[in-house]
Amino acid sequence: MALLPAFLDHIARERRLAANTVAAYTSDLQDFLGFLTGHVGQPPSVRVFSELQARDIRAFLAHRRREGLSDASIARLLSAIKSFYTWLDRAHGVENPEIAFLTGPKRPARLPRPVSEVAAKDLIETSETLQEEPWVAARDVTALTLMYGAGLRISEALDLPGNLTPAPETLRITGKGGKVRLVPLIPAVREAMEVYAKLCPYKQSAETPFFYGLRGKRLQAPVLRKQVQILRGALGLPETATPHALRHSFATHLLANGADLRAIQTLLGHASLSTTQVYTGVEAGHLRKVHAAAHPRA
Repeated sequence: MALLPAFLDHIARERRLAANTVAAYTSDLQDFLGFLTGHVGQPPSVRVFSELQARDIRAFLAHRRREGLSDASIARLLSAIKSFYTWLDRAHGVENPEIAFLTGPKRPARLPRPVSEVAAKDLIETSETLQEEPWVAARDVTALTLMYGAGLRISEALDLPGNLTPAPETLRITGKGGKVRLVPLIPAVREAMEVYAKLCPYKQSAETPFFYGLRGKRLQAPVLRKQVQILRGALGLPETATPHALRHSFATHLLANGADLRAIQTLLGHASLSTTQVYTGVEAGHLRKVHAAAHPRA
């Protein structure tokens, strides 16, 4: 069927969704179309999609539930189907109002799990002691410093080009969905970048990566995640102390020290303020713990 490839091309090229999201939608919708072929007795066509009823979609979701899918996976399935129908309406005039009223399981809000200010500092400083090569030690310190000091995602840090010496005052970052943002760099971040750049034995230019692996190729995320795994073991930190937790910590600690929520939204590159507002829940939770521990009547 040509409908699915056309939809996947649309979300990859026009909507510029992340590769992982496209892969998930591909798997989900292939399962959906396979189910429909047996359910309606023929390969689904534009006409079939226009005539499907809510109970047909529920039958598919129930089928997948029996296979052991979690609430989160069921919700993602429904999201993929609704996105597909939105595209069908725009591209082929398929109107099916029943689909719009379908609701999936309500997922509990998951608050970010930042590390404390002390733990963030310990992660960065201790990372320097794990590597024998000075340039590799400086590399790890710099990568973690960018995540905590500038709020970068691990992919954003590892995608940086090599022409960042001397370190600029502002980084131009292309984040999820191709959204571009400007991130100011504090002196500690710039200093770490310049130390690493001086020690790095490989060529650095606009055509090369900023962060290199041992063999002279672009540093890969699993290498850095492995280092953080070793670090949290050495420091006695929980499994939630990941590279991405440093980005959460960047936002949470800014908020705790009086930063404006809109400013944090801009720095993180969130399209919606509601995404950034989860950090107010984190800070409120922290304040409750402090209050319970410190108040004389607690």
